[in-house]
Amino acid sequence: MTGRRILHLLLIAVVLVYPLIAADSPVYGRLGALVLLGAISASAWNIVGGYAGQVSIGHAVFFGIGAYASVTSFVHLDLPPIAGAPIGMLLSVLVAAAIGVPTLRLSGHYFSMATIAVGELVRVLSSTSDFLGGAQGLGGPAMPRTMFDLSFVSATPYYYIFLAVLVALLGLTHWIERSRMGFYLRAIKDSERAARSLGVSSGRYKLYAFMLSAAFTSLAGSLYLCMFGFIDPESGFGILISVKMVVMAALGGAGQLFGPLVGALILVPLEELSNSYLGGQGAGLTFVVYGAIIVIIARFLPSGLLSLLERRKVVRRAD
Repeated sequence: MTGRRILHLLLIAVVLVYPLIAADSPVYGRLGALVLLGAISASAWNIVGGYAGQVSIGHAVFFGIGAYASVTSFVHLDLPPIAGAPIGMLLSVLVAAAIGVPTLRLSGHYFSMATIAVGELVRVLSSTSDFLGGAQGLGGPAMPRTMFDLSFVSATPYYYIFLAVLVALLGLTHWIERSRMGFYLRAIKDSERAARSLGVSSGRYKLYAFMLSAAFTSLAGSLYLCMFGFIDPESGFGILISVKMVVMAALGGAGQLFGPLVGALILVPLEELSNSYLGGQGAGLTFVVYGAIIVIIARFLPSGLLSLLERRKVVRRAD
């Protein structure tokens, strides 16, 4: 058995038993669940931003749609919040199609700017909607009624639910990587003009990636609502939600399967520590930290932390 295989098995073992290790500490149990939730949202963004090279800064739109679909299912239809997850995913796919058709014709920072504009527009509209609770937002069930409310005192059930979703998403991403769609997306990322000259329908495949990414980002929003039980325009549609996804994916390695997970393992604990020590005073500092991370990535690690491992492999083979 190779060292790499042993390392993978050890990581799997740690992930599975982590809640048992952190059982005596609610803080660390919650932290583990948040890392997995961050990895889900960043992995969803990675499908379009990492593999297709379309850097969306407006993915909070789909995150918020998922969260609001879940909470409105409870408030207006008296259903378990998780029942709104498929509704949110469907709405997100439709919204992604409506947004993607015109904006995916743009390239580079023009596409990013367009997604920012759409995200801010949706945030402002949600804050004026009585159906969505306006600026005050909406809350889920105060007390669990049935197990389908997914309202738990401990973070352990959330941890395993999020882990199952993340494994399914990574499995789907791995399959896409090795499929024709994956090859097409990487070709589009490297050179869209060259991909078109070879007969690749770049617009269609970028739209497919955008819609698939939107569906899983929406699912992450629904899971967030189930865990926290409350959503408002800022925590659902705020631009910081989109920035987190981008930074986590880029930090670990955008366009790599485990890149978003590595980024979440670093960024989420860092954010929680800053919030814990600085409290409300750390809100502005969060933007400074994210900005610094983006500058460091762009200057020293444009391919993310996982690229360092690939470099070491190349050096060893050369030796």
